[in-house]
Amino acid sequence: MIAQLGLTGGLTMRKNVWRVCGQVFTKDLASHLNWCGRSDLNKMVIKNTNARALTTGAKGYFTNEHGLPCIEKLVRSADEVPDPIGTTVCGHIPAWISGSFLRNGPGKFEFGNKSFNHWFDGMALMHQFRIEGGQVTYRSRFLHSHSYRANSEHDRIVVSEFGTTSVPDPCKNFFQRFLSRFEMLQTDNANISFTKYKGDFYVSTETNFMHKINPETLETNEKVDWSKFIAVNGATAHPHNDPDGTTYNMGNSYTKKGAFYNIIRVPPEKASPEDTLEGAKVICNIRSVEKGKPSYYHSFAMSENYIVFIEQPIKMDLKKIIMGKLWGREISKAVYWDPKQDTVFHVINKHTGKVSAVTYYTNPLSTFHQINAFEEDGFLVMDMCATDDGKAINNYNIQNLRQSGDALDEVYNTLCKVFPRRFVLPLNVNADTPLGENLNTLSNSSATAICIAKNKVCCVHEDLHGDDLKDLGGLEFPQINYTKYNTRPYRYFYGCGFNHLVGDSLIKMDLQDKTLKLWKHAGLYPSEPVFVPSPDAVEEDDGVIMSVVITPTVEKSTFLLVLDARTFEELGRAEVPINIPYGFHGMFNSTA
Repeated sequence: MIAQLGLTGGLTMRKNVWRVCGQVFTKDLASHLNWCGRSDLNKMVIKNTNARALTTGAKGYFTNEHGLPCIEKLVRSADEVPDPIGTTVCGHIPAWISGSFLRNGPGKFEFGNKSFNHWFDGMALMHQFRIEGGQVTYRSRFLHSHSYRANSEHDRIVVSEFGTTSVPDPCKNFFQRFLSRFEMLQTDNANISFTKYKGDFYVSTETNFMHKINPETLETNEKVDWSKFIAVNGATAHPHNDPDGTTYNMGNSYTKKGAFYNIIRVPPEKASPEDTLEGAKVICNIRSVEKGKPSYYHSFAMSENYIVFIEQPIKMDLKKIIMGKLWGREISKAVYWDPKQDTVFHVINKHTGKVSAVTYYTNPLSTFHQINAFEEDGFLVMDMCATDDGKAINNYNIQNLRQSGDALDEVYNTLCKVFPRRFVLPLNVNADTPLGENLNTLSNSSATAICIAKNKVCCVHEDLHGDDLKDLGGLEFPQINYTKYNTRPYRYFYGCGFNHLVGDSLIKMDLQDKTLKLWKHAGLYPSEPVFVPSPDAVEEDDGVIMSVVITPTVEKSTFLLVLDARTFEELGRAEVPINIPYGFHGMFNSTA
């Protein structure tokens, strides 16, 4: 965090030039930081903070596992089941649960004799577990996107994906094939999540396109293009919702002036029954630190009054993406981790669209999913799942997921594990804010925030876990009681433990004492846990956790798992006699 330019660390002055949170200062460091009156710089400490945390660079957490079971069957193509089929219920499903558990993820990994290269590339397969009166039915459908239909019609990969380029038409000559590279067709393979805008259900990816879905039948109703409504070149699959239904999202735009990150607001109501994204508005844009190399981001944080965009050093080289399109190279080849750059937190007032003049910095980190964010006593508290290495995105190719033996162990052990962290951002930084002091006065958090210069704050996180989470491989796919506690102080969150390349356990974290509850069975791989509150809920964890569990060792052994969210004990499961690939995200659509 604090490192002498050209050196690896230490508090030794060299030509009065210092690097603090990635910011270069040429004056005497003592004039920028409020030291404790010690003349020996090698022994100085910063007031009210953990000096060791600032002088020791984050190294990340890696494992040395051996004998991991092969999970090849978790990433194989499946058939759709468009008509509802019955399930076998073991235990009991609470009678008060009424609605559909909807899931999305890749479900087809090849066309003809060509296969997709990356897990993110598989064709979207939507799943529905319909729950009523303690009974469960199941159905699934492939998203009828242009990508799916074109690939199916030609029986080859026609539309390029993140890690796979399209297969040239064998009927075209060389010159015609080369010219086809100039057709900048974006995929509409929305295989990441289910989302809601104005009360309608959509499946989303990270390009311009979403698809409106009938949540009762899973039929594909309409393709919606963000760029027809606002000037963006894509949007995330993880929007946030205010209690009134207003939805916020983020999307990039690329101009002659460089790349910009845009905060999007979508109104809660329709002006007509045919409305989709009408009324969507970009409320602010933020210029990328590097003009032609914007940050990749999967999601963002939101509190009651603020959006926080996390500009992390996972970079997209736009020039390489364009040239790769011409020469048949995958987009994934142009995405890279740059640990020389710090992570920047941009804070935006979501009501006015004004970007804070204060810039918050921390060590290089990678985050896909935030847990929650809320405001307390003049601070913005932001929790996320993060790691100190950003190379994982390019490690999740199909070949790696289908490895076995030592090769599989090596893939897993080279991944830096993901853990829950808390950052505390002071919102009232001004010209009178003292330099070099920890500004975090919250008694319940050990995170630090130090003003290092005018409008520059350096942040160090607090771990939201004990050592026992390391034994479970860290945590991802975090979920909370979103309806009641999103943007508010909260106590519990849920996620998957990752003692494998995919989730192999379910975890309930208690922030009050950083303890956990665990559901784990050898050979079973649960999906992202989704919290469903009980109708008479009083406590934060009154409700159930739902997760789809699959196994590579037994054919047709998928089941919907229902846990008591408070005790984390199994209530029941609904067994489905089919195979389902491991997916990404889902939601519960209540009809109660």
